[in-house]
Amino acid sequence: MKRVTHDGRDTAYRVSDRGGDGPTVCFVHGSGGSKDVWKAQARLSDRFPTVALDLSGHGDSDDVETPAGPATLDAYADDVVAVAAETGATVLCGNSLGGAVALRVALDRDRDLDGLVLAGTGAKLAVAEPLLDALATDFDRSIDLLHQPDRLFHDPPAEYVELSRAGMRECGRAVTERDFRTCHAFDVRDRLDEVAAPSLAVVGEHDALTPPEYHDYLADEIDDCERATVEGAAHLAMLERPAAFNAVLSTFLACRSEGSG
Repeated sequence: MKRVTHDGRDTAYRVSDRGGDGPTVCFVHGSGGSKDVWKAQARLSDRFPTVALDLSGHGDSDDVETPAGPATLDAYADDVVAVAAETGATVLCGNSLGGAVALRVALDRDRDLDGLVLAGTGAKLAVAEPLLDALATDFDRSIDLLHQPDRLFHDPPAEYVELSRAGMRECGRAVTERDFRTCHAFDVRDRLDEVAAPSLAVVGEHDALTPPEYHDYLADEIDDCERATVEGAAHLAMLERPAAFNAVLSTFLACRSEGSG
């Protein structure tokens, strides 16, 4: 694990590079998560170096004192920019909240990107009121709600569910609620035509949190955006069906590599 210091805090990240000469990809996790959700994507590093970071307050990264909403989104975008600058990453891949962060970087940061992967996310990320209420009053219930079928997972091994639950508890109620309320405030539907990077919108077939139509919208509204589905998966497709997710990502990245070569 490595760290980069910026804005008075340390952001932790993990690099996997087995000699890949394609573009370096920076992976950004979602609400209540950590870099560990991207562990299967390290398998790509013989072709494409990979970087997975912990956003502020998650995993091994220092926290930041910001209210939910744009201020937190900006702090998370600063985390990503710092890690990308340190590692030379030119492709961002974000899931859910991580997709919102990646879009904020693409739209509002002076960072040239060779690609943008929006996985299980959307241009608007409204959160259901029962989940927001549970996050504020009953954290265990909110974890149960998220782990109902076709939310985070479709048909996963039992150990995946237990690891996911444990990871959310480790992140804690306050940060997880901040994450979801930041999602709830996010809306860039009127700015998607400003996205300049070649993009990929990829979704799990059964994703009920950020359903396929969210990704249809991204593909329609971003000038250069492909659309892909990972069958047999829900919101965390990169974890539930890693081989299929990696195949889609590899195809997209190979095109970016050829285009820059």
